[in-house]
Amino acid sequence: MTTTTTPAALSTSRSINKSDHFPRWVLWSVACLLTFTLGAVALVRITGNGPDQLVAATIAERLLRFEDRAGGGVAVIDGATGQLLTIVTGEQGFFRGAIRALTRDRIARKIGPEQPFKLISRTDGRLTLFDPVSGQRVDLESFGPTNAAVFAAFLAMPPKAQ
Repeated sequence: MTTTTTPAALSTSRSINKSDHFPRWVLWSVACLLTFTLGAVALVRITGNGPDQLVAATIAERLLRFEDRAGGGVAVIDGATGQLLTIVTGEQGFFRGAIRALTRDRIARKIGPEQPFKLISRTDGRLTLFDPVSGQRVDLESFGPTNAAVFAAFLAMPPKAQ
């Protein structure tokens, strides 16, 4: 028992196989679109022209120094006048974490706490704790309004009587 295949049967079987494959032009289109998108994002990030990289005008700013105190408290001192604003006690995880993130670079550079940090409030609602010594910053509004409010209170806080 032998089977013979006619040329017409071969051409229909080949056309059936071709219709089972995904069209290559779709794959090439998707690859081109992804390449263009990644290239555009990289260009915006490298040039610094992205909407999240534009700096809004400053509403208020205050220089702050932070010093550890006996008993585990952290003294918040006005960096311009040297007057004590408050002593933060208790857990205060976000407050301590933000300060620790900025002081880590200072410790590595062997720079003490004498140089103040800059707390900046901007017109677009951003609140930033900036270290002019290292150039590092923590965008406080990124962590929610409750956490940002901890630092926002320092902008309007009058000095304490010592």
